[in-house]
Amino acid sequence: MKIGVIGSGAVGSACLLALVLRGSAREIVVLNRDRKRARAVAMDIGYGAPLASVVDIGDGDYPDLAGAELVIISAGINEKSGGATDRSDPAGRLRLLEANVGVYRDILPRLAKVVPDAVVLVLTDPPDPLADIVRTAGFKRVLSSGTYLDSLRFRHHLARGLNVAPASVEADVLGEHGTSEVLMWSSARVGTAPVLELIERSGGDRQELRRAIEHDVRYANIAIIEGNQASQFGIGIVSARIVEAVLRDERVVIPIGSYNPTYGATLSMPSVVGRAGVLRILEPSMSEEERHALERSADRLRVIAAGFRDGGL
Repeated sequence: MKIGVIGSGAVGSACLLALVLRGSAREIVVLNRDRKRARAVAMDIGYGAPLASVVDIGDGDYPDLAGAELVIISAGINEKSGGATDRSDPAGRLRLLEANVGVYRDILPRLAKVVPDAVVLVLTDPPDPLADIVRTAGFKRVLSSGTYLDSLRFRHHLARGLNVAPASVEADVLGEHGTSEVLMWSSARVGTAPVLELIERSGGDRQELRRAIEHDVRYANIAIIEGNQASQFGIGIVSARIVEAVLRDERVVIPIGSYNPTYGATLSMPSVVGRAGVLRILEPSMSEEERHALERSADRLRVIAAGFRDGGL
């Protein structure tokens, strides 16, 4: 099982480490605009790889991706260098789109010549409209990391507030991986118990807890960047898990981004993920408030992606 990783900056390096430690793939080819960096990262992780599952990891160029079943793209400017760390800026990660479309304009034609049928997993911010760009460049199986990490953040904060293990919490964030994302409170559960009921029974202030958790989830990336320059390790682990779901044809249901014809844009919904990428999108039950919020999130993504598609690659 061979995969490629394009971009060996903070996010790409974290992805590589997670892929190796989890044993997600048998062969990994690392590409970077500066090949010396790709070689150094692959070498550094490779020295520790004998303590994990068997894996061949090395640097390469586009022809070396031949035969890869999946390619991760993490290349581009990040939130710190792109000036997307202002909590009051409604654009959020979308501020990075124009610059990163330029990066993708260079990558996609070369990638298409080698692995036109590979599953492409977009991690670069903002991943949803960039996944639309990849799709309109001719790739058929395109994923955005979407709100998978946001959903894990949501579950983490709910678990802390309710004093339970995060693994016991089921709660999704849908829509854009960005400021318009929608936290699905109405369907959040601990076991079979609705989260909102548990909060009420505990005597806590439901509205105050909800506001605090929404703030912590929506701006987690900025809080991390303020302390560590880049939000990288969580998305690294998430990307490795997505790779496993694809390569092993797991058909696991996760909140992940793919093109949704109902909404006319790439956005995150609960989806069945397997060898071909997203095999089926599951429309969840939601409150009227959540439905309207999701429609607004989709409208925002559709308008932005359409503008860049009309400009072409």
